[in-house]
Amino acid sequence: MEGMDLRDVSVLLVDDNANMRKLVGEMLKAAGVRRIREASDGLDALKIFQTQEIDIVFTDLIMHPVDGLAFIRWIRTSSASPNPYVPIIMMTGHATQRTLTAARMAGVTEFLAKPLTARGVMHRINEIVNNPRPFVRASAYFGPCRRRRIDHEFSGVERRAVEITDALSQMDPEDVY
Repeated sequence: MEGMDLRDVSVLLVDDNANMRKLVGEMLKAAGVRRIREASDGLDALKIFQTQEIDIVFTDLIMHPVDGLAFIRWIRTSSASPNPYVPIIMMTGHATQRTLTAARMAGVTEFLAKPLTARGVMHRINEIVNNPRPFVRASAYFGPCRRRRIDHEFSGVERRAVEITDALSQMDPEDVY
């Protein structure tokens, strides 16, 4: 992480809590980020995202009138989105398996549970910069590949299909209902 030059990185910080925006903004400034745009909800964020070049988005989950998930879905799937590939870091105080799954399915790149730490924020930025994941388009999903572990031994097209076929071929026919 040392040596990352973030001076020219433009960050959109979306949270309905002004104190949280200030806290995260100070963490980003301490890391060298100089171009920080702020929005208090997904609707304000949409306006900024459409008119300004944004390199990284930090967004809260629960906001009104437009929450973080709706905002992420718009970025990833709207034909009006200027950058559906932008890295998105979801921040939330409601870090449950359900919210993590919903965020992943919406196309979030990284996930941060509140309370946030500068180390956690920098780790997520480091992952985005130094370990970018390829984007995947499926019938009900567009976003970064949700697999963090890369299987260098696999050489097929659909890994899950192969795993299911292999598993079925190894089963005793009497075990299948």
